[in-house]
Amino acid sequence: MTWNCLLPAWSRITEDLLCNKSCTQRRSSLAHHAPSTTGAPEPPAGGAGTAGPVAADRRGRLRHRLRRAAGDRPRAGLQRPIAAVGGQRLHRGAGRFLLAGGRAADRLGARRVFLAGAVVFGLSSLAGGLASSPEALVAARAVQGMGAAVLIPSTLKLINTTFAEGPARTRALAVWGIAGSSGAALGALGGGVLTGFLGWEWVLFVNVPVALVAAIAGSALLPVDRGLGPNFRGFDLPGAVLATAGSTSVVLGLVNGPETGWATAQAAGCLLLGAVLLAGFLVLEGRSRNALVPLRMFRNRNLTVAVVMAFAFMSAIATEYYVLTTYLQEALGLGALATGLGFLPLSASSMIGSGVLFPRLLRRWGLRTALFTGMAGFGASMAIFSACLSTSGSYWVVLPGAIAWALFAGIGFPPIFLAASTGTAADEQGVAAALTSTSQYVGGAVGLAVLVGVASTIAAPGTTPALVEGLRTAGLIGAATMAVIAFLTFRIPRAPSA
Repeated sequence: MTWNCLLPAWSRITEDLLCNKSCTQRRSSLAHHAPSTTGAPEPPAGGAGTAGPVAADRRGRLRHRLRRAAGDRPRAGLQRPIAAVGGQRLHRGAGRFLLAGGRAADRLGARRVFLAGAVVFGLSSLAGGLASSPEALVAARAVQGMGAAVLIPSTLKLINTTFAEGPARTRALAVWGIAGSSGAALGALGGGVLTGFLGWEWVLFVNVPVALVAAIAGSALLPVDRGLGPNFRGFDLPGAVLATAGSTSVVLGLVNGPETGWATAQAAGCLLLGAVLLAGFLVLEGRSRNALVPLRMFRNRNLTVAVVMAFAFMSAIATEYYVLTTYLQEALGLGALATGLGFLPLSASSMIGSGVLFPRLLRRWGLRTALFTGMAGFGASMAIFSACLSTSGSYWVVLPGAIAWALFAGIGFPPIFLAASTGTAADEQGVAAALTSTSQYVGGAVGLAVLVGVASTIAAPGTTPALVEGLRTAGLIGAATMAVIAFLTFRIPRAPSA
């Protein structure tokens, strides 16, 4: 179980390392535009100090900051792909191929796919660290995303097929949740250290020995997959192409919207194309004998609720992490390292939620009550955190609310994947995990798109108070959404406590 959790956790560490580096670069390039943090009051909006082109310039810079932070737009030289292929870029690359990776785990064997993914992830990390041009680095990160895309569902399939439904699987998923939380903590803290002392290449090089050890240990410890045999049903290649192209187009449209405008071909065009491709995918799956995603799987209410919950949960998580990061750096003026240190209590709180509270709630009250507790508590604590945002506040004022939402997020995350695996056949565990993970990635893109749209609209005056008000409003919208979505958990059939 430890090895099954290792690579996805380390992938998350890498994402946070690169994202932290991107954030540092953004602040450096925008330092001379940032609002004063020395306590001197800013000129009032619309007054003499911000009249005419000066006010317009400040508004434009503020909207640009919000959009750059969400989109990680590139810059010149080899530095460009560091931003362009930061943490969210790996998420997007992985999200495009998750369904294909999940079905491959079901058809070819989770062990085979896990080992292949570890090798691809390690080799692409090495290639990225050695890259001498932006194009080579972007290509290496794309391949790394493919490796992550097969690692994620194969890891979950190994957990869900190795451990039977009940306490054993609950403990395994709790450990998996702790691995993710610890990865986030190490990534937030270690990004500045690695890039500052060794260079950005080492956030890629550090993956190589980990992937090598995981591949060797996995080949020795994981149970051998069965042979494919004469009943091997093949692979739905047309479905994989449509699903990959459709999800890629939708996420690309969501990412481009805040930057180029929603009425442009880069945004509306990509969203429309993605919708058409995904509609074609559903039609194809309904007729295919070897469907990539058999539509009958959605008759399982556990899986259907899990997919919706993953979408809403990741949308809210993406919003809250961005709100807190932007508030600490842009409104309070903290540096990247101080911001990373500020996230450590949240990571510890999330680990307690996943590893301690979630198993106890599940044993006492069952799956749907544990999931409802996590989702409803997450929404309530998001509201408290958002209400505490102010220009006169401090890190210590928002910390209790942030710790609370991290705690409830830790409680709510593992049961989403536990629900997806409950009632799902063993030979479909991989695609069930992939469906839930894909919904999670798309939800993150939607959450950031909505956040940037709301925040940039409210922050139009171009002042720090307007920025804070935009962040507060976006956070409260996310909190209200989670409060409503939480009640969907009662669509999960009542089952005995685990």
